[in-house]
Amino acid sequence: MSLNKLALIRYKTIDECLSNRGRKWTLEDLIEKVSDNLYEYEGIREGVSKRTIQLDIQVMRSEKLGYNAPIIVVDKKYYTYEDPKFSITKSKLGRADIDKMHEIVGFLKQLNGFHFFDEMSEVIVKLESNLHRNKPEKKALIQFESNVLLKGLEFINPLYQAILQEKSLYITYQSFKAKKPQAEIYFPYLLKEYRNRWFLIAQNQKTKVLLTLALDRMISFDLSKEPFQKVENIDFSTYFDDIIGVTKPLNVRPLKIFLQFDKATAPYILTKPLHSSQKVMKEDENGIIINIEVIWNFELERELLGFGETLKVLSPRSLANRIKEKLQKAVNLYE
Repeated sequence: MSLNKLALIRYKTIDECLSNRGRKWTLEDLIEKVSDNLYEYEGIREGVSKRTIQLDIQVMRSEKLGYNAPIIVVDKKYYTYEDPKFSITKSKLGRADIDKMHEIVGFLKQLNGFHFFDEMSEVIVKLESNLHRNKPEKKALIQFESNVLLKGLEFINPLYQAILQEKSLYITYQSFKAKKPQAEIYFPYLLKEYRNRWFLIAQNQKTKVLLTLALDRMISFDLSKEPFQKVENIDFSTYFDDIIGVTKPLNVRPLKIFLQFDKATAPYILTKPLHSSQKVMKEDENGIIINIEVIWNFELERELLGFGETLKVLSPRSLANRIKEKLQKAVNLYE
């Protein structure tokens, strides 16, 4: 059991007692009331010691939690609040606490669609509303990448639950190449984010092929009564280790790819490697040559093309020719 949780129950109980001006509260009365609440809320039968309550009162009086509770002893026996209107529930948050909560709420808002509880959105709104009442609006100090217009985010939580509970799905999906949607049964295994888009890795029941389905191309899905089928000999925690992106061709082995970057781009590649397999083969006044070992896929091509004139693919020759061909087509658009 979390000690923090039990402490909060004790503080809240003491606060309720001292806020009740209809009776007088001795230390023994507080011990009894706290013990009753610990049993009611957490099933703890042992009660609470006199020393614990005394320390709790000391903490509530201090600035440690920001309460600064004006707890006094009347007639050397009865505990009460000197200010009859005081309650720790009415205490205002400190500036540092509010700043931290603003950052936390901002982060939660970036997890658009990825919520484990249906009421999360409501909780975020309530938090944000309370924070605005405690502090005037100020400029953002931290900002995350997000795309509020992206479709399919509402599918994340139910898909996560289906994976967790090992449920097969009847998914209606339309790829960019398909002329119309198709509805088929899939067995879901993993949700993955790549560059602010979400994907579901699932096996098609008919073809037995593992596919990467973009959530923004998913029309709808329902739970299927088909028995869930697991995939043998695949560790999804390492499934994407040998690729850049989310597209993993079947039965294709990683290639040793050698890339040459110019001097201006080299620092970016050194501080933000293209892949975890990256190794620096040569570094001089002209730039760097690196080696990565990944599977050749669509995202790899897009990544390399993005470096334009700052990159030269040294090997394999087939990949170098492919990048050269695409760059030449790009040049042709301007001629």
